[in-house]
Amino acid sequence: MLIFRWLAMLLLLAAAVSFAFYAGTGQPRYKRLGLIILKWTVIAAVFFFAVILIGRLA
Repeated sequence: MLIFRWLAMLLLLAAAVSFAFYAGTGQPRYKRLGLIILKWTVIAAVFFFAVILIGRLA
């Protein structure tokens, strides 16, 4: 459980760093990379919480 929390935090940090690079350089590839990382982080979080919810219901 702790590994998943750290992984989620690191992915969010990577997205934030990517957006900071975009703000600093203005290159759209950093914005695109940040959005991709953020999208997959949210998708993984939804599945993670769904598994926890199903485990509590069963």
